[in-house]
Amino acid sequence: MSVLITGGGSGIGAGTAAYLVERGCRVTISGRRADRIAQVATELGEGCRAVQGDVTAAADRARMVEAAVDHGGALHGLVNNAGNMYRGPLATLEEAALLEVFHSNVVGAMLLTGAAEPHLAATGGAVVFLGSIHNRRAFPGVSPYAATKGAIEALTRSLAAELGPQQIRVNCVAPGAVFTEINQRAGLFTDEEALERLQGMKGLHALGRIGEVHEVAEAIAYFLTAEWTTGTVLEVDGGLALGITQG
Repeated sequence: MSVLITGGGSGIGAGTAAYLVERGCRVTISGRRADRIAQVATELGEGCRAVQGDVTAAADRARMVEAAVDHGGALHGLVNNAGNMYRGPLATLEEAALLEVFHSNVVGAMLLTGAAEPHLAATGGAVVFLGSIHNRRAFPGVSPYAATKGAIEALTRSLAAELGPQQIRVNCVAPGAVFTEINQRAGLFTDEEALERLQGMKGLHALGRIGEVHEVAEAIAYFLTAEWTTGTVLEVDGGLALGITQG
């Protein structure tokens, strides 16, 4: 199976690449940071290829798809994982920054899926979007990011209906609290602050802990192979969406 994963230089993207390569897949990872994706590809070996690119750039999107088809001989799966974080109180939000986060988190993913469509139609392939628990639990100051992930869930259902006649399945994984670099890349927290913040949420999870990257990768892998599942949003959150409160 040949899979293209955006945002493959760290976090869920890199973890999913490792999970799939270990199971014999040919994985192509993309990302804006050439050094990071090259490092991940080197660590994973010949089953993984890195292609530098930004999902908001048309030429880069075309290059990503071409590289994945070349590496895997076809394209069976697209994991739209790339995304940025923008947060803050409503009164402080800036229009340019809002447009930028929607471009990276929603528009780029839409257009990349369109570029991959002919190849996925040829294989009866699958698209997996990454949503967020922010659409199940409301947290102050995260409205821009939550809005992009709400759009992703709507997009999942719409594209599942649109691409179904071509036997292309479209689904979405909505992770809970998992330690990745998205907040740190946005300059919001240090690694230590981000991990401490997430660990402080353990009691909000029914299972009493935050998640691991490989646990999200398991769900992504399921959607890549499940042949009669489409238009579905799967919460992989340790029970965070249940709304448990700490007593």
